Amino acid sequence: MADLGSAAITLAFLAAVFGTIAPLLGAARRRPELIHSARRAVFAVVGLLVIASGALLWALLTRDFTNTYVASYTSRALGFWYTLSAFWAGQAGSLLFWALLLAIFSGVVVWRHARRDALMPYVIATLMGTLAFFTMLLVFVSSPFERAAFAAPDGAGLNPLLQNPGMFFHPPTLYLGWVGFTVPFAFAIAAMASRRLDSEWIRATRRWTLAAWAFLSLGLLLGMWWAYVELGWGGFWAWDPVENAGLMPWLTATAFLHSAMIQEKRDMLKVWNLVLICLTFILSVFGTFLTRSGVLSSVHSFAVSSLGPLFFAFLVVIAVISVGLIILRLPDLRTRVELDSIVSRESGFLFNNLLLLGAAVSVFLGTVFPMLSEVVSGMKISVGPPFFNQINIPVGLGLLLLMGLCPLLAWRKTAAAELRRHFLVPAAVAGATAAVLVGFGPVPPVAVAAFALSAFVTAAIATDVHRGAMVRRGHGEAYALALGRLVARNHRRYGGYVVHAGIILLFAGMAGAAMSTQREAVLQRGESLSIKQYTLRYDGADTSSAPNMLVTSATLSVSAGATPIGQMIPHRNLYRGREDEPMTEVAIRSTLWEDLYVILVGVGEDGSAALRVIINPLMLWMWTGGALLIAGTLIAFWPERTEAHVTGPPRAGRRPAADRDLDAEIESLIAAARAARRCAACGETLPAAANFCPGCGAVSAPTPEGARR
Repeated sequence: MADLGSAAITLAFLAAVFGTIAPLLGAARRRPELIHSARRAVFAVVGLLVIASGALLWALLTRDFTNTYVASYTSRALGFWYTLSAFWAGQAGSLLFWALLLAIFSGVVVWRHARRDALMPYVIATLMGTLAFFTMLLVFVSSPFERAAFAAPDGAGLNPLLQNPGMFFHPPTLYLGWVGFTVPFAFAIAAMASRRLDSEWIRATRRWTLAAWAFLSLGLLLGMWWAYVELGWGGFWAWDPVENAGLMPWLTATAFLHSAMIQEKRDMLKVWNLVLICLTFILSVFGTFLTRSGVLSSVHSFAVSSLGPLFFAFLVVIAVISVGLIILRLPDLRTRVELDSIVSRESGFLFNNLLLLGAAVSVFLGTVFPMLSEVVSGMKISVGPPFFNQINIPVGLGLLLLMGLCPLLAWRKTAAAELRRHFLVPAAVAGATAAVLVGFGPVPPVAVAAFALSAFVTAAIATDVHRGAMVRRGHGEAYALALGRLVARNHRRYGGYVVHAGIILLFAGMAGAAMSTQREAVLQRGESLSIKQYTLRYDGADTSSAPNMLVTSATLSVSAGATPIGQMIPHRNLYRGREDEPMTEVAIRSTLWEDLYVILVGVGEDGSAALRVIINPLMLWMWTGGALLIAGTLIAFWPERTEAHVTGPPRAGRRPAADRDLDAEIESLIAAARAARRCAACGETLPAAANFCPGCGAVSAPTPEGARR
C-alpha cells in the first residue's frame, strides 16, 4: 500500500505539471485538443490522489508501524475517530489532505464550468500549477509513505491537544476554506490573462467564494471553541500566529464579498476586487507557510522544516504573477462609473472594505513582527494581545457602525430627509441601550460602545426588513407570508442580514469577555470559594485510569445563593507516553447570561485542589452567533427561483445556453432603456416592468401593459 500511495502521488505530480502546461499551449496556439487533454489530466489527478489518500488511511487504520507517519501519529490505544484525524495531524498528511481537496475542487470546476471556453484554459493552468507545487512537496520533501527501518511495537500516539472533538472538525473546515479560495483566485487570473474583465468571473465564482468563506468561518469558530474548552485558560482567542493566519484571509475575503456586489450592480471596483481575491489566496498560502515552516512559535505549528523556504518561494511567485497581471491590465480595468455620493450604499461598502483591509494589515504586521525583528536585531520580539486589541477593537466598532448604516443607505445617493427618517429609530435604540448600561453599573466603556452599536445594527436591520414586509403587506399579503416571500425573493440580501445578526451576537459575546470575573484558591476538602452569586465547595479528588491516560478529577458542589445547582467536575489528564504534557479538561456550566468556568490547576499530595474559577458573560451568545453566521451563509448560498445556470450538455426540450444567454442580454438592455422607478422599501432603482424589487424583494405596483410594451 505504501508503494501504491507513493506511485500515485508521483503520477499525480506529473499529471499536474502536464495540466499546467497543456492548456496554456492550447490557448496560445489555438489547439483545443490540448485544452481537452488538460481537462482529462485534472480528473486523472483527482483519481490518483484519492488512491494515495486511501492508501494512507488504510495504513493508519491497520496500524502499519512500518510507515514512519503512522508510527508518529497513532498508537494501538488510539480510538477510531482520532486515528482518522491523524490523516491531517502531521505535516505530510496535511499536505496530502490539502492536495486531495484542491484536486476534488478542480474536478468540480472543470465539470461545472466546461462552457466557459475563454476562461477555462487559464483556470485549469492555475489550479494545476498549485497542485503541482503541493504534489512536488509530497514527492520530494515530505512523503506520508516514508518507510521506517523497522516496525515499532507501538506508535507515539496523537498529540493530547488534538484529542478533542473540535480538532476532528477544525482542521478540515479550515483547509476547506483555505483551499476553496484557490478557485476564485484561478478565475481572477484567467480573467486577467484572457482580458475578460467584466463581471463574468465574479458571477462564476460567487458561490465558490461564499462556500470557502463559510468553511473558513466555521473553522475559526471551531478553533475558538477548542481553545475555550481544551486549553484551560478561560479565553477563546489569544492572537496566536496561526489563529491570525486564519483570520487574515477571512478579513480580505469578507471585503471581497461586499465589493463584488458593487461590481455586479454598478460595474465599479474592478481593480479592488482583483487585488482582494489575489490577496486572499496569498494569505491562505501564507497561513500554511506559518504552520509548516516553524518560523513562529505557536500551539498549532509543526517543527522547523525544509518546507519553509519552498513555501516562501511559492508565495513570491504567486505575488509576482498577480501584481504583474493587475498592472498589465490596468488600462482595461478603468470604468466610467463614478461614486455618485459619499452618502450611498456603495460608499458604505467601500469604507467597510477599507476597515477590513486595515485590520488585515495590522494583524499581518503584528504576526510577522518577530521575523522582522530577528532580521534587524537578531532577536525574536513578539507583540502580544494588547497590540492587536488596541488597533482592532476600534476597527471592529467602526465595522459595527457601518454594518448598521449600510441598510439605511440607498444605492447611488441617499436624500438627507430619507436618511434622517431611517436613522431615527436605530439611533434611539442605540442611545437607550447605552443609557441603560451606564445606569446599570460599572460597565467598561468599550463594552458600552459595543452593545450600543450592536443595538443600532439590530434596529437598522429590523427596520429595513420590516419596511420591505410592510410594502408587500400593502398588496394583501399577511405579515408572516410577506416576510417569508421577501426572503425568498432575495436570498443574498436577507441571508446577509442573518450573517450580520450572527456577527452582532459574536461582538456581544466578545464584549462580555471584557466583563469577566476571576478567582483563584487552594481548597482543602470541605472548604468553599465564592465568586459573585456562586459558591463552590470542594468535595474531594479522585484518580482513575483509562486505556491511554490517567485522569485526576475534582468534585465541586455548586450553589447560587442558597440554591444548590449541581456538581462540576474539572479534570486533569496525563496521557501515556506523554506524562510531561498534562492536559486540562475544564468544567463549564452555561446559561443564557454567563458561563461558570472551572479549571483544575492541580491536586496536592495532601488532597488539596488548586482551582481557577472564571465567570465569562454572554459566551452562549457568541456560539449562537456563530451558528447564525453559518445559517445565514447557507441562505445566501441557496439559489433563487429566478436564477438559471446551465452546466453540461443541454437536455432534450431545453434551448441551448447560448440562446438563453442572448435573450437574457437583450432583456437586460431593454430593462435598462425603460423608465426607472425607486423601490419604496429600499430605494433601489426598479425596471418599469418589474412587479417586485430585485434588491429587497418588496412588491411594487405592476406597470400597465402599454408601458411594458
